[in-house]
Amino acid sequence: MDISVGELTTRLAEYSRLTEDLLAMREGMDRIRITAYSADELVTVTVGGRGELINLELDPRIYREPDATALAESIAATIRDAAEAAAQDAAQIAGRVIGAGPDDEVDPWFDPALRLLDSEPERSQRLWRE
Repeated sequence: MDISVGELTTRLAEYSRLTEDLLAMREGMDRIRITAYSADELVTVTVGGRGELINLELDPRIYREPDATALAESIAATIRDAAEAAAQDAAQIAGRVIGAGPDDEVDPWFDPALRLLDSEPERSQRLWRE
């Protein structure tokens, strides 16, 4: 398959733009920090843009009622709440990068790659054959 110089220049510019966009998306997600509090405010968690636990704080009042199961459930629920909010922030960042509309549902982990493959069906077919 022969590619003209003009087409090659266009593709290189597209790949350069895509690389810049993906790096900006990664940096944006790296900056996300979401803090959530349990209903009783005894558990405080902070998660990053990928939902990873950054910080966990337990109020000393948790020792007043020693119920390990309830404490574990409270910690897990608080982490889930924070991770869900972080995922929403990450989806907004990914949506801006891929040009999604305000009502579009965006998966920040896969949509950028899927959009690239959708934009070049020949390329995605070659990838699956190799």
